[in-house]
Amino acid sequence: MADKIYPINPAKIGNQKGFRLPQSFFKDYPHLANASGYLQVLSDNTLLVKLDTDDINNDEDESVILSLFLDFLMQDAIKNPDKLVMYTQEMSEEIDDLVADVEIEE
Repeated sequence: MADKIYPINPAKIGNQKGFRLPQSFFKDYPHLANASGYLQVLSDNTLLVKLDTDDINNDEDESVILSLFLDFLMQDAIKNPDKLVMYTQEMSEEIDDLVADVEIEE
């Protein structure tokens, strides 16, 4: 269900402006109906909405955030190709040294 896309529409909420989500969103994710959180602007047309709830699967949440971060990096690389730096053998060796003693639990 995480890949499902929901349309949003502008809505006036009291004296403020907002976005209206379709009923199908709340049918699929009823635990989010009363959640609050925050919104971060990643670019002119990309927003990240983070809701404060304990009911969200953390692995899935981290995957979405990583995907958004990688999308942001790709957009920045396309907009600013002059800032790209070639990955060198020296960089690779330095990273290998930094993580040499790091143990990862499975």
